Amino acid sequence: MLTSHSLTVGSLFRVFRLRIALTWAIILAETALMALIPLFIGFAIDDLLEGRSTSFWQLAGIMALLIGLAVIRRVYDTRVYGAIRVELGKAQVTRSDGIEVSTLNAQLSMGRELVDFLEDTLPEAVAAGVQVLVSVAILYAFSPNLAVVAVGATFAMVAIYAGFHHRFYRLNGALNQQSEKQVSLLEGRALRPMLAHFLRLRRLEVRLSDTEAALYGAIFIVLLGMILFNLRIATGLPGITAGTIFSVISYSWEFVESALALPVTLQSWTRLSEIKVRINRSKVQSPPV
Repeated sequence: MLTSHSLTVGSLFRVFRLRIALTWAIILAETALMALIPLFIGFAIDDLLEGRSTSFWQLAGIMALLIGLAVIRRVYDTRVYGAIRVELGKAQVTRSDGIEVSTLNAQLSMGRELVDFLEDTLPEAVAAGVQVLVSVAILYAFSPNLAVVAVGATFAMVAIYAGFHHRFYRLNGALNQQSEKQVSLLEGRALRPMLAHFLRLRRLEVRLSDTEAALYGAIFIVLLGMILFNLRIATGLPGITAGTIFSVISYSWEFVESALALPVTLQSWTRLSEIKVRINRSKVQSPPV
């Protein structure tokens, strides 16, 4: 299936588009239901305080349907993406002439990350994107100022990640290059080169981790600031109720959780950008660090 295609996320999606489309349809249905939960919790709180239970049972029905969809998707996903991994591995081995075993072994592991991105990261990003849009729309319905703060936080996150993109690319490239040497070093069974290899991996992983810590520290400051601003704005709204305040804060927090998928996805895409170049050619040069 993949023998005539370059090995990229896009080519995997095109070749297996029908299978992937079904799982994404289920994900979007889950996301829509998940987006309704904070709103219906707010409705249920107000109804129960007034002695009614209609919204309470509506909330229970939404949760039951959400659980059913999640179970079905999990069962289906395992089979679909397992088949894609098999086809990708077969394509990599088929075009592996002239590639050392050590390099091929590392690239097979890297190739699986393309499928992991399709199975986990990208659907989560799509679901998070829908949740962000829903959260902003509902916050706008409560007060335009709440939505403005949320949108401003999104732009701030993108700007912060842009400052880290090239460093992530270089470090991931160096880590992948080092990983390709591991099998040949193991075959040599020489302790000193292996120790140097492991120390090199550790240094690169530490540098990646430190970069992630700086990135997410800055992003959390922005998002938690958004929560505080929206709490302040919500308590000053005219005719505010306990259920409404809960919904505002819940959707603000939903926005925070969903917005965090943005830097995670961008970081994964940066890593895959380096991997797809690496697995589509037999020889690569070590990138500068």
